Amino acid sequence: MNAIDLCSDLTARKSKLAVVGLGYVGLPLAVQFAKHYDVIGFDTNEKKVARYKAGVDVTGEAGDAALKETDCQFTAQEEALKDARFFVIAVPTPLNGDNTPDLTAVKEATALVARHLSRGSIVVYESTVYPGVTEDICRPILERESGFACGPDFKIGYSPERINPGDRQHRLFNIVKIVSGMDGETLDAVADVYGSIIEAGIYRAPTIKVAEAAKLVENSQRDINIALVNEFAMVFSQMGIETKEVIKAMNTKWNALGFYPGLVGGHCIGIDPYYFVYQAETLGYHSQVVSAGRRINNGMSSFVVRQVLTRLLQAKIDICRANLFLFGMTFKEDCPDVRNSRSYDVYEEFRKCGLSPKMVDPCADKEEVSRLYGLELTPLEAVHDADCIVFLVQHEVFRKLQIDEAASLFRRPKPGQKQVLIDVKGMFERKAFEEKGFLYATDDEDNIRKYNVKDFL
Repeated sequence: MNAIDLCSDLTARKSKLAVVGLGYVGLPLAVQFAKHYDVIGFDTNEKKVARYKAGVDVTGEAGDAALKETDCQFTAQEEALKDARFFVIAVPTPLNGDNTPDLTAVKEATALVARHLSRGSIVVYESTVYPGVTEDICRPILERESGFACGPDFKIGYSPERINPGDRQHRLFNIVKIVSGMDGETLDAVADVYGSIIEAGIYRAPTIKVAEAAKLVENSQRDINIALVNEFAMVFSQMGIETKEVIKAMNTKWNALGFYPGLVGGHCIGIDPYYFVYQAETLGYHSQVVSAGRRINNGMSSFVVRQVLTRLLQAKIDICRANLFLFGMTFKEDCPDVRNSRSYDVYEEFRKCGLSPKMVDPCADKEEVSRLYGLELTPLEAVHDADCIVFLVQHEVFRKLQIDEAASLFRRPKPGQKQVLIDVKGMFERKAFEEKGFLYATDDEDNIRKYNVKDFL
């Protein structure tokens, strides 16, 4: 069976398509593909699969209604993969403790697929990797475990995921999809299959390595741009300039990029640049710009903590007895994903100082918070008698808080003290809170000038 025949069989539902890995990337893919093909949605997490079967979307990317309506066959039994001929591997690619790529999940998923590979199959990778992984690492595993030869017996391709968790405007189907294949026939087949679900169109990368590299560049450039405004914020803090107001002024120019300072975590922007840095190092090149961006962004957690401690001192609050709440555990707004959470880094920094802050996040996946970090979140409705609240993530539920609602979360200050609100993302209006008597600060205030920007680099 050649690649074109496989496409025809998929359309006629004579062959099946399998998505391996049902997280933020794989789940919406499986649901979307199931509108056109017979789809097997596979994940090793039996508990997650059971929730999908019950119509509960733990990622929030496809939606409960879509899960209840889909014909996708969700399973944790790998034997079901024997019926598939077109495989999409969408498993996480995190980092090791030394910030080198952890390809464990990709290798394991590859070996699993190889055990059920048939002649004429196509295997497409969506996991973010550095250039060369698909052909130099995954291909040999497929050949070794299946006993087949890549080319004559099966084909491989790569299509970098572009899911933006929590984004309700830019969705899987309306984002241009990059596709690639080991040869022209494979590229045509991969483009046809993805083209059936992507309304925004397909971009055909000339090689698999180009497609792999494109993903790293996409996220590295965002990381660098955020690092730039984070560095501005650190320096402006010593000048008594509010960075948010500078950016508002700058954005009046047509070609301004509009990035804002903040914590940079998650499974893409906070990780993918390290994949580039690693591959560059293996070639004897030490990354300068990308590495610098990572150092700056990783230093923002310490920057925020030092600001909070300074503000507590200014407010005449006993730091050791302060009732401190950190609002936001996810890596970005309005999404439940807590992987590589920089909010947790802030939490840990406070713990090292001997403080016991409470984490509040009604959007976060509570089970994942417990599994990954061993923390129990405090419900928003249980917040009271706060001395200081630090808004780390701009969830809509936080943005909608009225000033009186926010004020009700604090305890009445003692004479000479002030209630402290740290608005890292600049969500609220300073004047309104200051008129209420708050000590209000964004991420870039003055009065922390004794801390040199070099401390954070």
